[in-house]
Amino acid sequence: MLISNHILDNTKLVKSPNYSERTNDSDIRLIVIHCISLPPKIYGNSYIEDFFCNKLNPNDHDYFREIKDLKVSSHVLIKRSGEIIQFVPFNKKAWHAGLSSFKNEENCNDFSIGIELEGYHTEKYTNNQYESLVEVSKALINNYRDLNKDNIVGHSDISPDRKQDPGKYFEWSYYLERL
Repeated sequence: MLISNHILDNTKLVKSPNYSERTNDSDIRLIVIHCISLPPKIYGNSYIEDFFCNKLNPNDHDYFREIKDLKVSSHVLIKRSGEIIQFVPFNKKAWHAGLSSFKNEENCNDFSIGIELEGYHTEKYTNNQYESLVEVSKALINNYRDLNKDNIVGHSDISPDRKQDPGKYFEWSYYLERL
């Protein structure tokens, strides 16, 4: 897998408006693994894409009314099937981490890449997702000089008081050994 002009080659691109410019667009040194499902624990629909593009219909589910005003995105989503969708170029700041800190540095969005796995923090991920996550991670590490496997964390690591993802069923050793 290759990256051209901060976009993954041969993957689906859905442009999200939920990003901003990085202060330093070459300051990419952290990968943050997340999980999301909309509605929670329901998979195989387009609600995540709609959410990241501010097109989620709040009348489709009660939960959507709670999140309808949030403006968030990740750089990449990996669906249960392993399909990879990119929303924001890697040199831009996707709004994925919120209030966060890594090695005493606040606002991880400034220097990180957010990867969402379609899932829920209390459930296992698919083999196809791990395969795609390894491919994407390798491409990122090969393309951005300050990234390495020591700078890959879960959302819960950088926002422990707020977040639990990717959760206890995420197989860190299985994933990291393949990088």
